[in-house]
Amino acid sequence: MRRWMLLCCLLTSPVLAQPAPPQAAPPRPAAPAAPTAAADRATAAAAARKAALAQALDALKVAISDQEAAALETKIRLMWLNASTPAVTLLIGRGARELKAGAAEDAEGDFSAALTLDPDSVEAWHHLAQARFAAGDTRGAIAAISETLKREPRHFAALQTLSRFAEAREDWKGAYEAWAKAMEIAPKLEGGTEKLKDLKRRALGDDT
Repeated sequence: MRRWMLLCCLLTSPVLAQPAPPQAAPPRPAAPAAPTAAADRATAAAAARKAALAQALDALKVAISDQEAAALETKIRLMWLNASTPAVTLLIGRGARELKAGAAEDAEGDFSAALTLDPDSVEAWHHLAQARFAAGDTRGAIAAISETLKREPRHFAALQTLSRFAEAREDWKGAYEAWAKAMEIAPKLEGGTEKLKDLKRRALGDDT
């Protein structure tokens, strides 16, 4: 009897009676992180800016009056300038003032700093080209203009600048071709028609 009671006690003991703990399930692989709301907003804003710019450039090509065209040109230039962060816009603005004051090297430093922050800023590339040309670096200026047009093929102001670079070297054919492309994008550029006729005459000997 004592042996039977001892066996019953052992069987009902909390240690022996409790079931074995279940084995832990293997960890599930972590799901990829979802894009943040801020990133989504930035992407949407960039797409909206791109669409608005394309719409403005399309309107510029078919503008009826000189006044309408001039307003669109100003709007588009501001869109290019403000396409990046406020810091980049600030650097471009300061560099433009330095360039106007004749401090080409200081201006080049500001435009280069802007491109460090945003390598795709078309206005920083465009202004850098002008600063390099003013400093006597023609090859570097043309390289910077090429970067501008690679990112924005319809940058009519960059094409005008490229034409002036060619004109300064008395490359009349290059100047004429660049100006003609600018006029295709913005047919009502101020003084554009007369300038195109003059460059065509110098390039092709055409007085018509």
